Amino acid sequence: MEQLIIGGVIAFIVTFYAIPVTIQVAEAKKLFDVPDERKIHKTPIPSLGGLAMFAGLMIGMLLTVTITENRAFQYYLVAFLIIFFLGLKDDIVILSPIKKFIGQVFVAAILCFKGNLLITSMHGFLGLGQLDITASYLLTFFTIIVVINAFNLIDGIDGLAGSLGLVTCTVFGVYFYLAQDMAHAILGFTMAGSIIAFLIYNYNPAKIFMGDTGSMLLGVVNVILVIHFIEAAPSAKAFPTTASPAIGFGILLLPLMDTLRVFAIRIINRRSPFSPDRNHLHHILLERGMGHKAITFSIAIASILPIIFCFTLQRYGSTLIIASLIAFFFTGIVLLKVVKPRRTRMRVVKTYNSGLIEKEQQSTHAIKLVPLYLKDEEPAMVEEE
Repeated sequence: MEQLIIGGVIAFIVTFYAIPVTIQVAEAKKLFDVPDERKIHKTPIPSLGGLAMFAGLMIGMLLTVTITENRAFQYYLVAFLIIFFLGLKDDIVILSPIKKFIGQVFVAAILCFKGNLLITSMHGFLGLGQLDITASYLLTFFTIIVVINAFNLIDGIDGLAGSLGLVTCTVFGVYFYLAQDMAHAILGFTMAGSIIAFLIYNYNPAKIFMGDTGSMLLGVVNVILVIHFIEAAPSAKAFPTTASPAIGFGILLLPLMDTLRVFAIRIINRRSPFSPDRNHLHHILLERGMGHKAITFSIAIASILPIIFCFTLQRYGSTLIIASLIAFFFTGIVLLKVVKPRRTRMRVVKTYNSGLIEKEQQSTHAIKLVPLYLKDEEPAMVEEE
């Protein structure tokens, strides 16, 4: 337990004090995320927050995890290093989608072939059990690429990717602690410590973005945790699960399904799945008039519901739970698209009181915009024709 707290606190402190330095360097070197017609922010903002998150995670991990007792972690750290340099280059000079994809495949190969991070069984999902080795590698590669891009693509408004990452890493950290898997619990809590420090600077209005460095790092950490969860949870020392694929899917439901949905839309429209657009969940909510903070808190809270659902109803099996989660997600999307928010009609009216009359007598017009109707459909004010 002490190692969990120490790892999280170290990651928090390192990230918290590294971010102001990062902002200073970014401002001195003009390393900004410059707004354009597709982006939501209006002023140039430093985008190297992932550098501080990476420092917090690495220092926290190296000081608390015993690598000799957890051999896979040396390859996890190599994967973090590669994704860090890949993201850093993209944040500074911009990488083409194909180069970024090749880098992600390289990371997947290290995790699979050296870190032995593989999905070897479907644990009853669709009636499937143990996978043959080819199917195991293909499914694991696909999962790693999709989850990395899920966190990369959902990083569209202030605080969103960090808040979702905080929820997922904390859930995985708590589960592995209860299951007495301390190394992976430390990974979850250390990442969570870095995220909390980052969010202090990233909540709207943001002083810094995590950039591709931070979002892809978040993706790699989460895909390691979810694949390890799917493999290890059914035979855990404590709190074993009977539907680990469904629970893992439920923990990552919103970033995962939103990315797959957007990829499908782009492919149907004969575009690259990595080409930018404004079809993400947070874009839909922005179009409904919600602000950054409201969207971030709404999606973060919504991401907790399927996690509770999965852990509570795991006895019904992975197939039924995953089908329910997909139905839940698309029902929400359809409702957001179909049900339009009630808009307040505004009209220009003139108002009279002694003060205004005096002003009008000074040849000025006292007009303002007010709602046309109050709650009970009563006129808000008498309009001056």
